[in-house]
Amino acid sequence: MDSIWIKGGARLKGEIPISGAKNAALTLMPCALLTDEKLTLANLPRLADVDTFSHLLNQLGVSTKVEGVKPGEYGRRMTMRAGDIASTIAPYDMVRKMRASVLVLGPMLARAGEATVSLPGGCAIGDRPIDLHLKALESLGAEIELAAGYVKASAPKGRLSGGDFSFPVVSVGATENALMAAVLATGRTQLFNAAREPEIVDLCNLLVAMGGKITGMGSGHLVIDGVERLHGTTYEVMPDRIEAGSYACAAGITGGSLDLIGARPDDMRATLHALSQCGLILEFHDRGIRVSADGDLKPLALSTSPFPGFATDMQAQFMAMLCRASGDSFLEETIFENRYMHVPELRRMNANVDIHGRSAIVHGVDTMTGATVMATDLRASMSLVLAGLAAEGETEVLRVYHLDRGYERLEEKLSAVGATIERRSAG
Repeated sequence: MDSIWIKGGARLKGEIPISGAKNAALTLMPCALLTDEKLTLANLPRLADVDTFSHLLNQLGVSTKVEGVKPGEYGRRMTMRAGDIASTIAPYDMVRKMRASVLVLGPMLARAGEATVSLPGGCAIGDRPIDLHLKALESLGAEIELAAGYVKASAPKGRLSGGDFSFPVVSVGATENALMAAVLATGRTQLFNAAREPEIVDLCNLLVAMGGKITGMGSGHLVIDGVERLHGTTYEVMPDRIEAGSYACAAGITGGSLDLIGARPDDMRATLHALSQCGLILEFHDRGIRVSADGDLKPLALSTSPFPGFATDMQAQFMAMLCRASGDSFLEETIFENRYMHVPELRRMNANVDIHGRSAIVHGVDTMTGATVMATDLRASMSLVLAGLAAEGETEVLRVYHLDRGYERLEEKLSAVGATIERRSAG
């Protein structure tokens, strides 16, 4: 099994290209199920999760063709076509590998009138039930049955009908499934308290480019007027705001300066505000964002919340960076109840962190020390890499398959800006 080896202490400096967003790509790919024409996605990141989702679509009858990229380039183009849906069953052996697989439920139900999808897997960062997905689909006329670990959904008349649904709590995945289901339903659908994440806007933009009718994009009130059919298109995946934020933390924790090429400030205002509060210098230019460290890092008080608040996917990376701040920082995790699994591993590297339920107190230390550590989930993995970049001595991060799910060629990008980092294979 591969590991990432790091020799810490280097100040990172240079440019890092920001790849297409993982969370957007996994939302846009199932849109291929909504049309019998070709859908081409550009700037698709080369990630394990993207490959897994591609294999799932293949099982459902979607053909996929990937165009290669030149050496040194990132992203790729994938053309998908679901001329016919060969199967409406997303099996356990595929869905268990990645929670986002549940996003085939809405589009399959909308197009084929039925779908059977295994209950999902993914990172073990807390209880993430899909009840809101199912209740939203029921509001569109779907009949839902849970049996033997599968969700069996059907549209009694062969097609869903428009309806109104108010999410009791904001849910990104449920909003995405409801959107993809509603776009081919008869009549009007209104979604209240819908998620507002940039990835939701990206999905809406793609559906509109395919012929969908959606208003309210970027707000919590989405209105979808169903259409008879959607057509194919070519669409570019948005840049990954979480990857950009992660590398911004790399600049901060190493006292460096990085140009995040392609990063979009409007997608990551809460992250940028927190970086600024931490004492980092932000400069915006026509190619992206420059993040530079100037002096000691300042402690912060942060609480995660749905967009436009501070993203839960940035909590672990900020915790690693704040381990080097001058003073005590306070973090509160409001989205998932089990998202501090990186803390014991950071402690192995001399971090001083106290956990009290969903709150954490990070006591800044003068020195982090290298150690062998174990990744527990995707963003936790990145926090350990960040700590390793700043630590004295050598760090080895095990279970890097978590990293491969969400960071395209991480060691290559970090090496190019001065990090001493490499991938090692056991045996």
